Amino acid sequence: MITINNISKTYGKATVLHIENLEIPKGETFGLVGNNGAGKTTLFSLMLDLIRATTGYISIDGIKVHESEVWKNKVSAFVDDSFLIGYLTPEEYFYFIGELRGQTKASVDEFLKQFHDLFSGEILNSGKYVRDLSKGNQKKVGIVGAILGNPEIIILDEPFANLDPSTQIKLKNLIRELSKQDGVTFLISSHDLSHTTEVCNRIVVVNKGTVVKDIRTHPETLKDLEQYFADQVSVPATDLQ
Repeated sequence: MITINNISKTYGKATVLHIENLEIPKGETFGLVGNNGAGKTTLFSLMLDLIRATTGYISIDGIKVHESEVWKNKVSAFVDDSFLIGYLTPEEYFYFIGELRGQTKASVDEFLKQFHDLFSGEILNSGKYVRDLSKGNQKKVGIVGAILGNPEIIILDEPFANLDPSTQIKLKNLIRELSKQDGVTFLISSHDLSHTTEVCNRIVVVNKGTVVKDIRTHPETLKDLEQYFADQVSVPATDLQ
C-alpha cells in the first residue's frame, strides 16, 4: 500500500533522512523507533506531503503523494498539536473532522460513544476549548479525531506521550482492536519501545536518517531493541585517578 522509494531530505549540507526502499503493506501495524533526530517525524511529514523530499518519492496505492491529493481520503494522522484547532470545543472539532470525512453529526455522536471510558468525563461537555485542555486530553482529542471516519491508514506520532498509564493501556487496546479490522494500517512512531512492540507487528529502527533494523515482532523484540539502544550509548573515557 505504501512505497518509499529513494526518499531523502536535506537541509543545507545536512541529510536528515535517506531511505532507499521500504514497503508497508495494507493491514500492517508498523512501528517506527529511533532516538531524537533519527528522522521519524521527517518521514511521516514526507508521507503526509507536509514537506517536500530532496530526492525520491512516497506513494500510496501507486499514487505519489506530492503529485496528487487523491490519497488523502484514505489517510488520517495526528502528528502534533498543530493538527488541532484550539479555538473549537472538542465537540466542534470532532464535527468539523467528521464533515470533512463525510460524517453527519449524528454519526459522529454515535462514534464518540465508544470513547466514554477513554475520555474519563473530562473532554465532552466540559465547556472548554481544545486549547484549554491538558496536554494529555489534547492528545486524546487528536488521536480520536484521526480515527474518525474509518480511514484506511492511521499515522500517529508519539501517541503514548503525555498520557497517564491507565490511558496508555486503553490506547493500546484501542489500537489492537482497530488493527483487527480488515485493511486498517497503523503507522506509529514512538520513543517508548515497550508500548510500540506490544501493539506493532513490525518494527523499523532508524538512526541518523537511515534504516538500521527491520524486524517482525517476536517475544524477544523488546529485549533486542533495548540492547541495540544500550549499545548506542557512548561512554567517554575519563581519568578516574
